[in-house]
Amino acid sequence: MASMTPNDRLFNRKGGPNRLDHLSVGVLYGGPSAEREISIQSGDMVARALQNAGREVHRVILDDSFSVNMAASLEIDVAFLALHGEFGEDGKVQMILEQAGIPYTGSGVDASSMAFDKILAKRCFEKNGILSPAWMGFDLEELATLGGPDNLDLMPPVVVKPAASGSSLGISIVRKMEDAAAAIRRAFEFGESVLVERFVPGREMTVAILGDEPLPVIELRPKGEFFDYQAKYVDDTAYQCPANLSREMTNRVQAAALAAHRALGCRDVSRVDLIVDAQGMPWVLEVNTLPGLTSHSLLPKAAEAAGFDFLSVCEFLLLQALEHSERNCRAA
Repeated sequence: MASMTPNDRLFNRKGGPNRLDHLSVGVLYGGPSAEREISIQSGDMVARALQNAGREVHRVILDDSFSVNMAASLEIDVAFLALHGEFGEDGKVQMILEQAGIPYTGSGVDASSMAFDKILAKRCFEKNGILSPAWMGFDLEELATLGGPDNLDLMPPVVVKPAASGSSLGISIVRKMEDAAAAIRRAFEFGESVLVERFVPGREMTVAILGDEPLPVIELRPKGEFFDYQAKYVDDTAYQCPANLSREMTNRVQAAALAAHRALGCRDVSRVDLIVDAQGMPWVLEVNTLPGLTSHSLLPKAAEAAGFDFLSVCEFLLLQALEHSERNCRAA
């Protein structure tokens, strides 16, 4: 008997991808966030892969007017979420789909909203003993009580970022105190609250989680100061997958990523960004519950290194969505 391929092991469950036969799949993408164009690229990749496999696919490009009635009118059996940023990763579209009774890929409402809000995620990491850089967070009202952006004592180097945004939009590394106010104002352009965390020098790593297993570690080597929007989608950033780490170090980084994924209550897929410092300690930065699926994205690269093709990843996530829905129905 021929040995099982990685894709076979991924579908080592009753029915396998054949369960998707004759089902209507809605690929939801676009959305109102600053990451709309990236979402459109992700959605197009997913839709084309499923269509080429003979699946019945309905492309649904969203804006912020999406509602329960609109979701119900789609007449789809399952939704593949290829949304990024606000109204995609923050639990809002997940809530709409649950109210419409439509299974969907990725994490549920609570995990999505907690992971998307970096301040809530930081509190969760602290509660669960997950190593993450020291931080402070504030909205505009709280910033005013602190004396405004020009009067904060931040002790650089620090990283300033919007508390609820993705694709590294609005992030700055502040190395001189005189640059802090401008960095804070820039971060507020992308959200209503800001996170400031201690800068941890080291190697940038990311770990995708598929199912409940970490995929091979990827090391990022951007041309610029860090892996920002330009590095993700414009520059030719160097990647090493699997990262050049010892087995012990690989296990440590993957364990930290999986712990963060589980602490937030994520399911089926995520991508965890980390820094490995000079002492070999992995510091969790954030968890992305709907990782990009573009030609530049890291989840497909890690899946390929693990032996999973792009179509199999998409179909696996759809099957997981159906299983969660069926389990919830049985529990009701």
